[in-house]
Amino acid sequence: MSTLARQRQEQILEQIRRNGGVRVSELVDSLQVSDMTVRRDISQLADRGLVVRVHGGATLADAPHSSYEPSFRTKLGEEREEKLAIARTAAELVTPGSAVALSAGTTTLALAEQLRDVPDLTVVTNSVPVADALHDPDRRDRSVVLTGGTRTPSDALVGPVAVQALRDLHVDLLFLGVHGFSERTGCTSPNMTEAATNRALIAAAGKTVVVADHTKLRLVGLATIVGLDEVDVLVSDSGLGPEDQAMLAGHVGRLLVAELPERTEQPGQPGQPGRVRRTRP
Repeated sequence: MSTLARQRQEQILEQIRRNGGVRVSELVDSLQVSDMTVRRDISQLADRGLVVRVHGGATLADAPHSSYEPSFRTKLGEEREEKLAIARTAAELVTPGSAVALSAGTTTLALAEQLRDVPDLTVVTNSVPVADALHDPDRRDRSVVLTGGTRTPSDALVGPVAVQALRDLHVDLLFLGVHGFSERTGCTSPNMTEAATNRALIAAAGKTVVVADHTKLRLVGLATIVGLDEVDVLVSDSGLGPEDQAMLAGHVGRLLVAELPERTEQPGQPGQPGRVRRTRP
């Protein structure tokens, strides 16, 4: 590790110790480095057992974190570029005339916005924002089915009512947003009831497509939704390093990597949002 990186990580650790936690955006401003550099520093501190990665930042290693659930509004402003690229890539999997399910989440909301022009579409969702994004009384070729249930901080409708509504439904594809994913814990949620509802969505689907940006890798929520080996397709972004891409490609049925523009610290030609690098046929 370089001296500069070591000094930077010491500053990060000091801020976390002083405040109990820190957001990536705050560190980008205070350290005057890129988002990617901050996330790499946090990952290295986490590997040393000094901090725990949470959505959008880090906390001390002994702080409670697996049940922490940021609000929908908070998540909506994070990783916008990544979510848009993932949404464009995932939308290519949807064909006219199909029936799809979308779980709650800000990445699935970005996907819903990309699906507005797909004709003859039936959408099942437990997300109020997703249902609102696709509702159009003038589009008679589109049906939107919104489950009932109890609303969570992520604007998901969950619980027995939602599960019962899904029990007799059958869709071609499920697009599943997750709190975090890893080789050890699979795809997780900080909310046990939401995890159970997501498992009902999986049971209703012919194939499960997880949509999750690179910042969620090795984040761990309280409850496992599905193991990586049970995921048919994972759509993420090129913020994933080569080793992580190889690991994920060895677990999921198919890995799609949406290309992002090159960061200023990375040499090479800029990419285009939404371009796909397929790491597994």
